[in-house]
Amino acid sequence: MAPAPLATIDIEALLPAMRPKLHRYCARMVGSVIDGEDVLQDALIKAMEALQSVTPVVNPEGWLFRIAHNTALDFLRRRNRQEALHSAEEVEMIADQLDDVESRQIAATSLRTFMRLPVAQRSSVILMDVLGCSLAEVCDIMDFSLPAVKAALHRGRTQLREFAEEPDDVPQPGLSEADRMRLNAYVGHFNARDFDAIRAMIADDVRLELVNRTRLKGKAEVSHYFGNYSKISDWHLVTGQVDGRPAILVFDPNEPNGRPKYFMLLKWSADKLATIRDFRHAAYVIDAAECVVDLG
Repeated sequence: MAPAPLATIDIEALLPAMRPKLHRYCARMVGSVIDGEDVLQDALIKAMEALQSVTPVVNPEGWLFRIAHNTALDFLRRRNRQEALHSAEEVEMIADQLDDVESRQIAATSLRTFMRLPVAQRSSVILMDVLGCSLAEVCDIMDFSLPAVKAALHRGRTQLREFAEEPDDVPQPGLSEADRMRLNAYVGHFNARDFDAIRAMIADDVRLELVNRTRLKGKAEVSHYFGNYSKISDWHLVTGQVDGRPAILVFDPNEPNGRPKYFMLLKWSADKLATIRDFRHAAYVIDAAECVVDLG
């Protein structure tokens, strides 16, 4: 039986399964799990708007990936202030068959390493070797011919093999003293469950995004957020970095040797906390992140 047309599919029911996969693609395309979530949110807004006028399609997952792909390219164009590379090579080349070991190595490649690949190579390798798309699906998402996809895939895999033989990347720089002091103060009060002290730190017009769940604005609304944390105990905050950005890493106290479950980002205006982004309900975002605990 053929898949139902998009117009008959509940996109909100489809997204819980699709969102982590879409984020894996976006994050690797733009080189950051944080920017990847921003790109994904933009793509989903475009998808919801397009539902009002799009002609029925038989492959809703491919349709969503194509929107995410184009949104990621738009992001890269804006960030680099130049056109993203769109290879037009029509080279007949058979895509290499990878063994299981090499497939796992590519899937585990760091985001910074993926960013060293030209856009066409990066996209084709992520779609096929990380997300398991077929060549036909990659052609459809990227809007490339089969020979062009094969060429980009071959060159991208070759580049990654060469990168794997190089010395490890230079470690990320540590936190500034100002960032460390602010994050440590927030973390200390939070872990002590002294939420009144945290409320004194936040701006009157503070904004909070509980990613993939809700948005709140103002001290009164955000105070409920802290109240919800006071009722649970599956968290312990630690100052650190995510993809080189100042962040708060959240660990499960019952798993002392585990990885962070998710993270939080804070932004300040003058001496007040202006923005909080909490990824508790978007744990997929931390999947490929480079997380570093601050030891300063």
